[in-house]
Amino acid sequence: MAVAIVTDSAAALPPAMAEARDIAVVPMWLTVGGEAVREGDVPAVDLLAQPDVKTSGPPPGEFEAAVKERARSTDDGVVVLTIASTMSSTYESAVLGARAAGGAVRVIDTATAAGAQALVVLAAADAAARGASLDDVESAARHAIAQVRLVATVPNLDHLVRSGRVPNIAGWAGRRLGLAPLFEFRDGHAHPLRPARGVAAARDRILGRWRRDRLEGARLHVAALHAQAEADANWLLDRVREEIEPATAFVGSFGTVMVVHTGPGLVGLAWRWEPL
Repeated sequence: MAVAIVTDSAAALPPAMAEARDIAVVPMWLTVGGEAVREGDVPAVDLLAQPDVKTSGPPPGEFEAAVKERARSTDDGVVVLTIASTMSSTYESAVLGARAAGGAVRVIDTATAAGAQALVVLAAADAAARGASLDDVESAARHAIAQVRLVATVPNLDHLVRSGRVPNIAGWAGRRLGLAPLFEFRDGHAHPLRPARGVAAARDRILGRWRRDRLEGARLHVAALHAQAEADANWLLDRVREEIEPATAFVGSFGTVMVVHTGPGLVGLAWRWEPL
């Protein structure tokens, strides 16, 4: 038996990878025209055409059910890893669900999202697979949180303006100047970086930040992320592999909850250098 791992679908963890690592994924929720649907039940392209889409985290009962299900197969405990609490109510929901489930459960706010969250989840799952204790699995996750980076770009700010996450004047200026906004997500917040002249330049800038962060003698764990821009994500991962072969590498699609806020075309890179 091993410590069980639970996360939410904001992690953009490929289903095959979650299944192979025995990671339970609790879906986020959306409300479309007043009707609640689970993330993944409606294609993102259909949601983007809807005028009124709201997003929310899973209710506590779904985390309670996931924890209880995993606890039945192990006496070593359960670790739940969620999207940043600054972005969603998911962490609070997971805490309530874990409390209702009872037993040895740790709930961890990863302070990040998407592929960066996935890398933290995988670090915890790898520790659990090695037979680590509940304390050590939690420690592995917290070390990964301190190491992980996520830098992304979007073709324009239109969706972020509509969601209220950036002012309209910023979106107007970006369109007029042909700029591709760049963001780094850390400490639970998106921090704007100097924009690039177009998406191609933005991809180069993302790679430049990854190179500057390189830690010699460390293993690389990397995820290329996208929102309906898989070719761009594959391009980023191919460029990384030309320079180093990662210990972990995958292309992850942003969930529909994230795409509703960012719009299509987002592409980014999440990475973690693990000292040996």
